[in-house]
Amino acid sequence: MDIVVRSALVADGTGDPLTRHDVGISGGRIASVAEPGSLAGRRTIDAEGLVLAPGFIDMHSHSDLQLLANPDHLAKLSQGVTTEVLGQDGLSYAPVNDDVLASLRQQLAGWNDDPAGFDWNWRSVGEYLDRLDAGVAVNAAYLVPQGTVRMLTVGWEDRPATEAEMNAMKELVATGLAEGAMGMSSGLTYTPGMYATTEELVELCRVVGENGGFYSPHHRSYGKGALEAFGEMVDVSRRSGCPLHLAHATMNFSVNKGKASNLLELLDQALEDGCDITLDTYPYLPGATYLSALLPSWSTEGGLDATLARLSDVDTRERIRAEIEETGSDGAHGVPIDWEAIEINGVRRDENSHLVGHSVAASAQRAGKPAAELYFDVLLSEKLGTSCLMHVGHEENVQAIMRHRTHTGGSDGLLVGARPHPRAWGTFPRYLARYVRELGVLDLAECVAHLTGRAAERLRLTDRGLVRAGYAADLVLFDPETVADTATFDEPRQQAAGIPYVFVNGVAAIDDGQPTGALAGHSLRNPGSAR
Repeated sequence: MDIVVRSALVADGTGDPLTRHDVGISGGRIASVAEPGSLAGRRTIDAEGLVLAPGFIDMHSHSDLQLLANPDHLAKLSQGVTTEVLGQDGLSYAPVNDDVLASLRQQLAGWNDDPAGFDWNWRSVGEYLDRLDAGVAVNAAYLVPQGTVRMLTVGWEDRPATEAEMNAMKELVATGLAEGAMGMSSGLTYTPGMYATTEELVELCRVVGENGGFYSPHHRSYGKGALEAFGEMVDVSRRSGCPLHLAHATMNFSVNKGKASNLLELLDQALEDGCDITLDTYPYLPGATYLSALLPSWSTEGGLDATLARLSDVDTRERIRAEIEETGSDGAHGVPIDWEAIEINGVRRDENSHLVGHSVAASAQRAGKPAAELYFDVLLSEKLGTSCLMHVGHEENVQAIMRHRTHTGGSDGLLVGARPHPRAWGTFPRYLARYVRELGVLDLAECVAHLTGRAAERLRLTDRGLVRAGYAADLVLFDPETVADTATFDEPRQQAAGIPYVFVNGVAAIDDGQPTGALAGHSLRNPGSAR
């Protein structure tokens, strides 16, 4: 054997109780799971006191660019992640043409940055996956982004798609899945994906389901209309026959405090009716997005230049202000904004760096202007390239949802900005530390299954997600007594504690706590794709 992990407590990803085994790795795969002390290899790792688990699967990741631009990818590797699902929230960089790519680079700068000198040498989904195959730190699956597809066909207009446009979108989605995408995502509070009708989503999801994929929507509201928005997604799944995976399935904002049970009742009924539904969550209360996402959809129709023009007009600014602060915009989930809860955590211009780490309300008070005016001025100065935290979550909802039998883990982590949300570095160890060891919300074996085997099943990965002979050697070794997230809101880029070893396709990516620089990951493609 290349490597033997000796006498580890194995959490095999099924949820079964932990058992002690030697695990042998050879040729990038798990060669044997055997009695303690029975295997020999060219290298032996003494795992006494450690848990060996399948590598964690981040079901909701925003590493689309950073995985390529910063190959070490310590944020994910150091917390035991060996697979990420990219192309989230209906907005990513394939398929594109030159014009759409230019628009996306501006729109998504607050999520992913727009790295200087970066080589954008792809346009199709297949070409993007080929780029990943050239060598990345972790494995990556991709979802066709519905908002990007709408940009390519309908543009930035708020109207139903024509029959010809609908056919073009369906062809783009089918092609993306044939080239290797695992499904389709939507961002239904982000333009232009939010302009899609329910009927449009049903038609696209039929194509997704027919091509072996699943639908992963960021639905229309996590606030005032959350239950109705979840219900719409279940309806889309029922009518299209497409499996549904609910992205960051939270119940946020004051209007939803204590209402997780309502969501879970909705999902349980659908599951009893035969629907194929899973979900993911992150184990934190605040959310994160780009600052301009709070704008009402009508104010962003037409793209960046049109949005900036509206923000420069006094009368239009007042109309936007009233909707954001008094009635609640669709971009802000139908809930009037509390500027104390909106914290700027990333800017692109040095002149705005003093805003980072402070709420919009606090910065506006220091500047001697109304909060909405500061908000508009920052968006103009930054050309919308600003990110924020939204302090809107509820602990009881977080715990209730993570107990659900279809739950998986997703970081929803943004890796850029001065003070990104710590979930980008801490999601998976936080599950093990806070919600297993400290609070006992989940037991260890069950939690590992949520983060590994259950996620692999959703992705139809028949050789990953379990500690089993013949499976790919994506593995993590952690100390159950000391594993912890060390990333905080003040210091978010901190390597997790208690995770000394991470293997990606049998290659040590974290070795005795140190990153090796290995680029052993590659794309994971739809089993029904051409490759």
